[in-house]
Amino acid sequence: MVRQVQGGDQLFGRTPDGRVVDPDLIDGGLRSKQFATVLDLLGYGEIDGIFDEGGAGSSTFRKNVFLDNTPLLNPLGQENFTDVEVFVKNGASDQTALQEINAIENTIPVGVALTNSPFATERTGTYTLAGAGGQTTSIGGVTVNLGANQMLVGLTGSAHNYSVGEVVHWANTTATGTVQTEKPQTQNILSIPTSTSFVINTTFEDTSFQGDCTIKTSQGLSRTISNTDVDKIRVTIQFPQLQEFKDDGDIVGAEVKISIRITENNGTINNPVILDVTNGKATSPYVKDFELIFERPDMSFPLTLSVFRNTDDGTDTKLQNSTNWLSYTEINTDTSAYQGFAYVALRFNAQEFQSYPRRMYRIKGTKIKVPHDTTVDSTNGRVIYPDGYTFNGTFKTNKEWCSDPAWILYDILTTDKGFGGDDGIVQEENLDVFSFYSASAYASALITDPITNTTEPRFSCNVILNQKNDAYTLINDLCSVMNAMPFYSNGTLQISQDRPTNTSTNTSDAQYIFNNSNVTEEGFTYQNQAARLKYTEVEVQYFDNQTQSMEFELVTAEQIDALNSSSGGLDAITKFGRTRKTIKAFACTSIGQANRLGRWFLYSNLLENELVTFTTTLEAGVIVRPATIIAIADSMRAGVRRGGRIKTGVSTTQIVVDDATNTDLTSSNAATLSVVLSDGSTESRSISSISGTTITVSSAFSSTPQSNSVWAIENTSTEFQIFKVVSIEEINSSEYTITAVIHDPNKYAQVEDTNVAFNPRTITTLIAEASPPSNLSATEQIVVLNNRAVSKIFVSFEPVQGAKEYLLETQFENDNPERIRIARPNFEIFESRLGTYQFAVKSFNSLGVLSSDTARFTFTAVGKTALPEDPSGLTIEPVSDQFVRLRFNPSTSVDVLHGGTISVRHTPNSGATATFANATEIIPKLAGNATEAIVPALEGTYLIKFIDDGGRKSENAAKVIVTLPDPQPNQVILTEREDTDSPPFQGEKVNTFYDATFDGLLLDGTLLIDDVLQNIDDLSNIDFAGPINSSGSYEFQNKVDLEGIFNLTLKRRFVTSGLLLNDLIDSRTANIDTWTDFDGLSPDDVNAKLLVATTDIDPATSVDAIYSQSGTIIDITKNSHGYSVGDFVVIDFTSGTATDGNYEIQTVPNANTFTVTSATSGSNSSQSCTYGANFTQFNTFANGEYTARGFKFKTELESNDPAQNINVTELGFEASVKRRTETVNTAIASGTSAKTVTFGSPFFTGTNTLNTSTSAFLPTIGITLEGAVSGDYFKITSITGTQFVIEVRDSSNNFKNLNFKYQAIGFGKGT
Repeated sequence: MVRQVQGGDQLFGRTPDGRVVDPDLIDGGLRSKQFATVLDLLGYGEIDGIFDEGGAGSSTFRKNVFLDNTPLLNPLGQENFTDVEVFVKNGASDQTALQEINAIENTIPVGVALTNSPFATERTGTYTLAGAGGQTTSIGGVTVNLGANQMLVGLTGSAHNYSVGEVVHWANTTATGTVQTEKPQTQNILSIPTSTSFVINTTFEDTSFQGDCTIKTSQGLSRTISNTDVDKIRVTIQFPQLQEFKDDGDIVGAEVKISIRITENNGTINNPVILDVTNGKATSPYVKDFELIFERPDMSFPLTLSVFRNTDDGTDTKLQNSTNWLSYTEINTDTSAYQGFAYVALRFNAQEFQSYPRRMYRIKGTKIKVPHDTTVDSTNGRVIYPDGYTFNGTFKTNKEWCSDPAWILYDILTTDKGFGGDDGIVQEENLDVFSFYSASAYASALITDPITNTTEPRFSCNVILNQKNDAYTLINDLCSVMNAMPFYSNGTLQISQDRPTNTSTNTSDAQYIFNNSNVTEEGFTYQNQAARLKYTEVEVQYFDNQTQSMEFELVTAEQIDALNSSSGGLDAITKFGRTRKTIKAFACTSIGQANRLGRWFLYSNLLENELVTFTTTLEAGVIVRPATIIAIADSMRAGVRRGGRIKTGVSTTQIVVDDATNTDLTSSNAATLSVVLSDGSTESRSISSISGTTITVSSAFSSTPQSNSVWAIENTSTEFQIFKVVSIEEINSSEYTITAVIHDPNKYAQVEDTNVAFNPRTITTLIAEASPPSNLSATEQIVVLNNRAVSKIFVSFEPVQGAKEYLLETQFENDNPERIRIARPNFEIFESRLGTYQFAVKSFNSLGVLSSDTARFTFTAVGKTALPEDPSGLTIEPVSDQFVRLRFNPSTSVDVLHGGTISVRHTPNSGATATFANATEIIPKLAGNATEAIVPALEGTYLIKFIDDGGRKSENAAKVIVTLPDPQPNQVILTEREDTDSPPFQGEKVNTFYDATFDGLLLDGTLLIDDVLQNIDDLSNIDFAGPINSSGSYEFQNKVDLEGIFNLTLKRRFVTSGLLLNDLIDSRTANIDTWTDFDGLSPDDVNAKLLVATTDIDPATSVDAIYSQSGTIIDITKNSHGYSVGDFVVIDFTSGTATDGNYEIQTVPNANTFTVTSATSGSNSSQSCTYGANFTQFNTFANGEYTARGFKFKTELESNDPAQNINVTELGFEASVKRRTETVNTAIASGTSAKTVTFGSPFFTGTNTLNTSTSAFLPTIGITLEGAVSGDYFKITSITGTQFVIEVRDSSNNFKNLNFKYQAIGFGKGT
């Protein structure tokens, strides 16, 4: 089957949207177009295609196709050329042939004029002509519907093999025909009802007619096609002129009809044939192409190609419409798909170009393997490695385009693209793939280019490799793109890249250390590059994608701070003059990358031009590789020995070195220790201390350094020389010669950032006198040192270039000056005092010469004299009936937070009398960093103050007033007030006394009567003679015994106030430095505590026992004593020499023995004693509920100022038991006699001691009888705290067994 191209018209005359158009009409005339086709090979291997910013399916890729340096599509999306078609094959291994552009064409010239005569082939037949209204007829059993004036022709004999559209010449042969039917007709066949008939249009107007006729068809011109590979035919027709001259002188167009058909060898005529009408005016030759596509693969060859002119030949000279068959072209599009080759086919209007245009394509090149779990940036081709990426040596399944030079080199080495062979020049297992990955990660990193102010990959490779070259040159060219070099090591090919070892900081850290101890006696030999080989300007040639041409980027030494004296760098221009070198940036299309290459070249050429050569031992020779960064501590060049061999590796933080006498072992000036570890790696740590030959570092090495390994010290005054290894040569079995070039670790930052400061390394101490420091300043603050707040003066100044150390002189007030030699540009003075400090500083150079000038500075310090700030934000919230929580803002004073405390006090008072001095601490002092406290719920005022570690309190206290709600009714069983006894305070006093004048309990004085020097009559109060005791106590006169273990609610009564009795200067005998209140306005350095201790046995217990004492240990022996460790017991030693007292039980060896510790040593054996009940220790008495049998109470008084006293004016408590209801809802049988019922828990009913009766508070009993009838009753007898007796009787007073329930209401709950 043959398919004609849509429209049957010229193949290439199309609009940009693909429509086939008629020939251009220009002033009514015909113009023909001729097209050229070109096929450009882009490369071997599959590529990603032409850059297309608009994505797949868009036409924006045409911006990246250039004809004579002009893109097909301009930036506005408008076409710069007409009739240009682009077809791309990306070189896939399975790609098919390109159908739009013929791959092989063979044009055969014909050059013969076409005529329509003779219509020589004549056949006879009959016809039926329909009239104006049409007609229905039939032929060969087929019904035919004829339209108006249509004719059905039936031929005599065999089938005609005509085609629809074919032109036939009809003539009537019937004698009786009309005038109209005598006129011949030349018409196209409309339809073919049967193989021997066809239908045509006519110009007749008869209503109907039948008769005989003859049919003639033109033979046309034919050519034979024998090539079975042909799948398309293009026929080229020419019209020398198309025009007709009218009698009135007008020139109009002319019309020509032609047809083309293919006849197979078996006689099959392929439909449809091409039927064409050319109508227009052409004054010059006009050419048209027609194409037929063979769509059926089984066509019968050879084929006959026939071309017919269906328009009558002109006989009038005024009509010019002759037709020439110029040629036909055999086309084979399936000969080759060029699989594995990427190419572009272009078809363009030949009239737009004088010759074939210069063509360029911006493409995404060859697809290669890229690492697993990565993506490729479609805009620039860099490989994007995710954060935290770890390369495992594998690649993605599908290859992708990328511009990464490392993986491009890897692809060329391992595939057949570069050097032939199915697997390339190197097997993958012989490549160090991880060195390629490291180079790729550095090359693909985005950087901000200061030239274009845009981000781009550090290195991109964009090149066409279309020229033959040796492998060595190509490999080195590709390595040059990423500043790398290839080398073989251990049987593998590796690449070493000039990149920082620490890419996060863009600097290089030394990977190995050399000093005079691990090289031969010859030491280090240095050689510098000749001046004639040093350049101060470089012209970098690169390909500019915008201009589509080679461009030049000029980089000069002035543009690099390190080479510019105005920025503190080398004055390269003055030193070497203006010398220029031109280099070619291989595979570079970025001006930014070209600029960085130029900066890198100048920097390396001028600052990395010194070579060092030395011979080392086997241990280093087998570890160091080309491009390894090494540190050299050469004592000859540095002027000081700071490296050697490790004598002993003590631990991961400490080593012992080989020498201290001839070595400058310094920990100053940011000194660091570098060592080579057992695995060959080098690590550096800050030095914290040096003692003799022992060096301690601040943080641990990853492993303990080995003995005889290498160590070196550097600091800011003398730094290591940094070199990069160039080559390693094995001299013998134990020695290697290493050549290295000097390396600046900051080079990379200088190359990539024009604003990076140049910081040359100080590698020698042999320099001139230093100037004194400048910008001396001092600040004072309170800091934490060893978890202690101390005042500190921090002195700092600008460091001096070339200064090794500084001499600092400090003088406080009129004290003698102190001098200290320091390495750092700062100094700290701890425990600063209130007053003026004078500072003077001089500088030492590397030779130890002191600067002649001095920098001076004066500073006034205040020390730790300021009071803490006042507390703020004090709030209160309930926790329970007995406790509340206080919250407050944290202190901002360092000496409160570290070492200070917070005092929480309470007073029952409110208003003006609720002062800090008149309140007592209700809980122990809080840590200075506390922000809340849980305290007993007391009515009155809570107050807090901050206290720093020097005892200085806040000036004002924070307060909160509390009013407690009325409590639930309890039974008060005891109210005790020591202050209302007569006389008051009859309990046991220690360093305390009652003073009637102040009507309270106070601390007494420390002065003995014999020590009083003045007239005793002059003393206002003899008890206050001398300083006040710092502490004292008072124990209540009576203990409380509940005669059983009950829960008891205690509420304290405790009112105190501070006193200043000896407040005259002469009366205050303590060291004035200990005074916290100089003016005597606030006696708040006193405090009092109320304490309680409990026991579960009779508090009046007295037990006889035997004791023995050895030293301070006293053993008490008593069978089944029942006491425990931690109990407190009062012991009266009735014989022997042991001291009576209240002791804490230390151990209980067995059930019959316990031990206590005496404050005095003694020796007693089998002596007698008595001991009392075992009480708990005295604890803070907080309002609340306690469970015990016995209670005793005590208050402790204290004063932190010998001039201040505390007056306890109210001291006591109220004891009560809560109302309790015990309900039993389980039926109890009364039985047939009196029934005794025991309570679940005993009630408190009073004691003879406390309440004069044991039945003062008997519970009440409520009874509910079940099943009682009229006359039944019950009687309650014998109610106690533990039980009651019930009798249930009937109306005859007889016992009756009924079930009952009860409810008992009383006070307290016992155990």
